[in-house]
This record gives sequence, structure tokens and C-alpha cells, in this order.
Amino acid sequence: MSAPPIFDRHAVRQHRDRAAPMIAAVQDVLSDIADRLLDRLDDTTHRFTQALDVGGRGVVAPMLRARGVDCVSLDLSARMAGLNGGLAVAGDEEFLPFARGSFDLVVANMSLHWVNDLPGALIQLRMALRPDGLLLASLPALGTLDALRAGLTEAESALMGGASPRISPFPELRDCAALLQRAGLALPVADSEEIELLYADRLAVLRDLRAAGETNAVALRDRRVPDRALFPQALAGLPERDGRAVVRLRVAMLTGWAPSETQPKPLRPGSGEMSLTRVFE
Repeated sequence: MSAPPIFDRHAVRQHRDRAAPMIAAVQDVLSDIADRLLDRLDDTTHRFTQALDVGGRGVVAPMLRARGVDCVSLDLSARMAGLNGGLAVAGDEEFLPFARGSFDLVVANMSLHWVNDLPGALIQLRMALRPDGLLLASLPALGTLDALRAGLTEAESALMGGASPRISPFPELRDCAALLQRAGLALPVADSEEIELLYADRLAVLRDLRAAGETNAVALRDRRVPDRALFPQALAGLPERDGRAVVRLRVAMLTGWAPSETQPKPLRPGSGEMSLTRVFE
């Protein structure tokens, strides 16, 4: 018996459709994260020719083309896919419509955290890569929007006598490299980038989440119209700096390679030529 879905994928698509005309409002944040992710391309001597952009929201594809890499874009939302320019496909990250070995680079920037089967999606992305192809992915990690999550829980409990899930659950950073390894990717690396956003208008936090297509799509969400006081009361608890509300993002940056015979491999245990006891004599 399969586990019930964590996320309502129909709602995810609707939210991204609705966000497509507003995405320019958060383009600076998405571009900043994409820049940090694509910086990892400068750490390798590989030259990539054919990339898949997964959920780049009109930001990643132009950056890849500026680097001289041909790009195909995929998005759950047809409207969002249309923002990428070039060849774009409306499709589901959970059921990739590409043949094995179609790409030598896959970039998924802030697009995999609404996927119900993340290990399965990573396996499909690995299969879409050619041998020695590179996967770069970013996603919110545990710690992202913590103050807003706590504020919503406290405010809803006070106003309605109980709380429902309103912010997506995020993975712990320490689990991300294990996810890459589980998906069959070689040389997995997971590190994090800390980003702080400052808001003079606290309600703009919610407007930006809506503009990014990041509103609540948890399957067990409360679908009733919330109390009008809920969001102002929750936002009042955000930390402040110089009179502005602080919103913290902790972004996991994931790197993994499709297995290849040419990749370096760890030495077989016991195959070293010198004992450590001799080193420290």
C-alpha cells in the first residue's frame, strides 16, 4: 500500500500558474540563489553542452545560455514554462518525459521541495543524465521560514484552538547528501547557503511567497478561510533589524554526478602502501 501524498500536486500547478505573471517581483531572490548554485560549474573543468532546467521560473535558462549551454526547460506549470524562452516543456518532475542520457547537466533551482517522492525524482534526474553528467539542485532546508512557521502555529492555536500545516516540511541538510547517494549519484556533496531578506512591510512576505508560487500546497492543509487576524498576528512575531522584519532562508545546495568508469573511486580498504602507525612514529 503506497503512502498518502504529502503535497497536493494539482494545487502546486495552480499556484505556479497563478504566480507566472507576478514572478518578476521575486526574480532578484531567485536569481541570487541560482547564481550561487551555478557558481559550482566554475569548480569543474567539464564543459557542458545540453542542460535540463527543472522549474527555473524564467531565471535559470537564460543564465545557462549565457554560459554557452543549450537548454531545455521543464515546469509543472505551462505558464511558468513559457517564461524560460527557447525549448520548454510542461511536465511533471515526478514523471520525467525524457529518454535516458538526454543531458550532461541538470539544474533544479528551488523546484524539488513540492515533490512527493524526492528520492524517486532524483533517480529520474540521474537517469536523464549521460555518464559523468552533473546534477545541481537547490531546495529549502530545515531552518527556512522557521520564525514564520512558529508564528503561524502560535497565532492559529490562539485564534482557532488548534493549528494546521501551513508551511512545507523541509529536509535536514545532513539528509540531503544521503538522498543523492540513495538515488545512485556519485561524489555527492550537500552544503548550505544562508540568506536573509528584510521587509519594511510585513505583509509583503506573504505577497512574495504568492508571487513565487510558494503558497501552501500541503495535502492536509486546512482549506477553510482563515481568521482575518491570523496572518497579521503571525507576522508580528518575526524578528526585527533596524525596524524591518527579518526572514531567513537556509538553502541546501546539492551536487552529484551520474556514475562513470572515468570518475575517481575510493581506494579498496587495506590497499594503502603505508600504515598510519608508521606516519606517527
